[in-house]
Amino acid sequence: MEETIAIINQIIDEHKVILRHTHDLEQVANDAEAMMTLDKSKEVFMPGRLDQGYGLQKFQELWVMVEEGLKAHFNKEETQLLAAFQKDGDEKLVTTLQTLLLEHKDIRDRFDQEKKYIATLTTGQISRNIWQATAHDLRAHITHTRKLLEAHAEIEQELLHTMRKKITEAQEGIH
Repeated sequence: MEETIAIINQIIDEHKVILRHTHDLEQVANDAEAMMTLDKSKEVFMPGRLDQGYGLQKFQELWVMVEEGLKAHFNKEETQLLAAFQKDGDEKLVTTLQTLLLEHKDIRDRFDQEKKYIATLTTGQISRNIWQATAHDLRAHITHTRKLLEAHAEIEQELLHTMRKKITEAQEGIH
């Protein structure tokens, strides 16, 4: 149970970063930092600016960091957290977590779509008008992805708090 509490606390801490909307780009290792970096990347990459090449390169670097961090965080939830819930949670909590974990596929799919937008923008093989339209589409897509990540993290937070409370109450009942 202690291991489960530790995993829950770690993920809750990661999610708190999302909900505070800080813009600190230290290390992108989870979906909390992914959201912050997505916000930052939108500002770095502004369609229509004269320094678009630099902005697109900087955006691409940030985006790769976000994707890698998000994959690592999702992997932790899909393996360690799920195993902890299966070990110490009841069927309803496990089922709820499994349902939330299904959302990870949708978010990954959104990142795959963003990867396609980026590839289109970096080829240099499209007209200026198409480039600008694609760039605006990418920014809108990122904004929506960030909102989905935020909503996802908030629901997970509620579930994690419920699980932690259940374990704490069970431990207190033992003593």
